[in-house]
Amino acid sequence: MRIMRFGEIGRVWNIALTHCLWLAILTMMAVPVVAQKDEAAAVPAQPLRHFEVTQASSPIKIDGLLDEAAWETAVVIDLPYEWFPSDNGTPPVRTESLVTYDRTNIYIAFRAFDPNPEEIRAHLMDRDAIGLFIQDDHVGFTLDTFNDERRAFHFRVNPLGVQIDAVFSERTAREDYSVDLIWDSAGRVHAEGYVVEVAIPLKQLRFSRSDEAQTWGYEAFRSYPRSVRHRITSRFTDREKDCLLCQENKISGFQQLKTGNNLEITPTVTGISTDSVDTFPDGRLQNVVEDLEAGVSLRWGVTPNITVSATVNPDFSQVEADVAQLDINNRFALFFPEKRPFFLEGSDLFQTPLNAVFTRTVANPRWGTKLSAKEGKNTLGLFVTDDRITNILIPGNQGSSFAFLDDDLTTGVVHYTREVGKFSAIGLLYTGREGDGYFNRVGGIDGFLRFTPSDTVRVQYLRSDTLYPVEVADRFGLPTDPFDGDAFSVRYDHFAKLWRGFVRYENLDPEFRADAGFIPRVDVKTSEVGYERVVYGEQGDWYAQMSFGGRALRTEDHSGLLTDEEIEVFGIYQGPKQSFVRLQLFDNQEFFGGVTYDIQKARLFGQFTPSGNVRASLAIWSGDEVDFANGRPGDQVLISPNVLMRLGRHLSVEVDYLRRELDVEGGRLFTAELAQANIIYNFNVRSFVRGIFQYQKIARDPSLYTRTVVEENSDFFVQFLYSYKINPQTVLFVGYTDTRAGVEDVSLQQTDRTFFLKLGYAFLY
Repeated sequence: MRIMRFGEIGRVWNIALTHCLWLAILTMMAVPVVAQKDEAAAVPAQPLRHFEVTQASSPIKIDGLLDEAAWETAVVIDLPYEWFPSDNGTPPVRTESLVTYDRTNIYIAFRAFDPNPEEIRAHLMDRDAIGLFIQDDHVGFTLDTFNDERRAFHFRVNPLGVQIDAVFSERTAREDYSVDLIWDSAGRVHAEGYVVEVAIPLKQLRFSRSDEAQTWGYEAFRSYPRSVRHRITSRFTDREKDCLLCQENKISGFQQLKTGNNLEITPTVTGISTDSVDTFPDGRLQNVVEDLEAGVSLRWGVTPNITVSATVNPDFSQVEADVAQLDINNRFALFFPEKRPFFLEGSDLFQTPLNAVFTRTVANPRWGTKLSAKEGKNTLGLFVTDDRITNILIPGNQGSSFAFLDDDLTTGVVHYTREVGKFSAIGLLYTGREGDGYFNRVGGIDGFLRFTPSDTVRVQYLRSDTLYPVEVADRFGLPTDPFDGDAFSVRYDHFAKLWRGFVRYENLDPEFRADAGFIPRVDVKTSEVGYERVVYGEQGDWYAQMSFGGRALRTEDHSGLLTDEEIEVFGIYQGPKQSFVRLQLFDNQEFFGGVTYDIQKARLFGQFTPSGNVRASLAIWSGDEVDFANGRPGDQVLISPNVLMRLGRHLSVEVDYLRRELDVEGGRLFTAELAQANIIYNFNVRSFVRGIFQYQKIARDPSLYTRTVVEENSDFFVQFLYSYKINPQTVLFVGYTDTRAGVEDVSLQQTDRTFFLKLGYAFLY
């Protein structure tokens, strides 16, 4: 029997890929025929529903019982629409939302009826654990407190009272789960379904300053996950519109709302002790850090729509370890999301089409202050920090690098937005970093222009002025004098019920720098276009929703050299058992090291949820890849399974594995493996204990490299954490981390360990 070599398999794969590309195109052409029933069955648009809210007739205790007289007189809002999988069809279960208020709180309750309450999916977990939370039954609501249909508070609660809060922005079209409000919730499962009860303190919200009766936007929704995750809501959803808040219900009647002093003062005490080996691998652990520090954070709602935050000697240590990523055969810097509460609050105010603000560039600040305000049509976000460290991302067309300096750094960011018309807005952005022999200043204008409910343009122009420290400029061969550059981005999106499309253009000068942001690649002129056709299933169909589409991208540098060309076709299927399958086929060109490589590859991702306690997924990449370390073509296979298990209401276990192989002429260049496990036991809604385990191993063939490399290296990271939270600011964290490393003939040896403790208590006035 003849065994094919990897290169021969690659050629067979290329032939198969070509046929698959044509098959996908023919399938896309056939979609309009399949979709005719959607057009015929279109549901006529419905007017916005309006409800009148009255003051609570009695005190309310948040216990999940709804036995107070106030709930008897509260307005009842039904949830008559299912927007997924059906198009505004009749929901499979009945749900009611109740709303009332008093001088200090907004009260929301839900009666979620269920004919089979034993099938309700409800687990204990930490607040804002959105990845776990969405697997459960839950209810939620949004409050557009300014009724401007631009930004809204977003709340979710599961049947056990676990909380999720966020802010939704029409400008960014997503929920920002970084917000941490202090509010009360309770849930109870009973013989007819479950009940959720919520109290939101007025001093936690922002709204117009007026003694007159106010009207707010409001949507009540329910997630009912069974074989399909049914999405149920109180509003009609017009799929021809790209705006969500413009379709919400309206609730009126709020009068003489008061917020009190709205002052939060949170002192913290943080202790840390770190031991590291003096020499590897045979050294001994030596104490290198032992510190006990006090800090304080302040949040003051100056008015219902102006908030000032400040922190002195903050604890910015992360109690949530970053998800590990394989750093091999990568050209550009890896992105790690922000997790620190001070920077997360109000982060959507600083988001623009170009990622010019990325707060993880602030590494170790002594203090920070932040302002967020909305007055009429004007919105302002501002923050200033004093940092002990200067880190600089050096971008380029072919790759990026980092420079780290032990120098003080002051960072300031301000973003002002002026609303224009009903849906559009114009913004001004400035970011500045000032250090010893170093500065980076960026200023510009951005716009969010919605011409119709289905057509949106996002645009931004920035100009930068930069001076690098001499040692950084010399190291990377960059100018020692100040230099400037420009960046421009524009994107048009069209959103319709049966199809979606976009066109994008981006131009970043070689000299453009946004050091307060995350832009690892410059010297690019990129054009991109995309199209997606959507098909909706009906009750009883073998699919809930499908879509097919394509995308084309072309990037040149400023000399006119073609550096990237991508053609992609894809198909997406959603069906029973909450199954999700996405197939992507690529035919690309990539320029690197003076050579243009033809790259054909495919990605397959599948996920399904056979029960409320198990979710499994698998991702596979296969095809051509460039060996960036040695400048030659290769063949890559990447496989990554994931399993989430809920073992009862208290325990969850999630396991990831990633294996990446790159073959070149002569054999296998490297095999990289990454395994991660996250094990959490929740005692109740306030406390849990968690273990995070991360193992990484990279094996190389040194004979295939043009430079000296380590044949094998491995790392093992462990973190244990006990967490107790009365609210997001009143917390106790106790933890331990352990890091081990191995290289070639040296097995895993401990390199450092850390013990940490944090106490924080929020005083509310």
